[in-house]
Amino acid sequence: MINLLKLTITVLCISLPTSVLAIVALPLQCATEQLDLRFSGASVRFSVEVVQTPEERAIGLMDRTNLAPFSGMLFVYPKPQSVSFWMRNTLIPLDMIFIDARGVVQSIHENAIPLDETPIFGGDEIQYVFEINGGMVQKLGISVGAELRHPAISGENSIWPCN
Repeated sequence: MINLLKLTITVLCISLPTSVLAIVALPLQCATEQLDLRFSGASVRFSVEVVQTPEERAIGLMDRTNLAPFSGMLFVYPKPQSVSFWMRNTLIPLDMIFIDARGVVQSIHENAIPLDETPIFGGDEIQYVFEINGGMVQKLGISVGAELRHPAISGENSIWPCN
């Protein structure tokens, strides 16, 4: 018998030629190389690369030619602040998800244009930014108010803390 206290069941619809319905069991534990995102009664797990230093954040996903599906980069700032991103030397379209200190999505910029140096303002009081493949936000139905869980998003104010 499955212990439902230790598993959460996620139903995820992905547009494929044969309209596949995938059911994924996600353990409740957190890991630094994974990020959980829940929204509209569903949740999804991404493989994640975490960048925390100013040098790592400055490079981000520059010069990469691809990003695996259901993977991304989590930018971690030491405290909430105003953030702006650009696509200098970034070769793939990205969806940028801007998150507050509690782990709640505050704004989303979809399909950032490769190599575009126009600033993309993410908002004030942003502590985390999660970049994924362009178009994933729309495919999955991610919206403002979605919640993230990752060991970097901690503290008593975390909306979805790690156990």
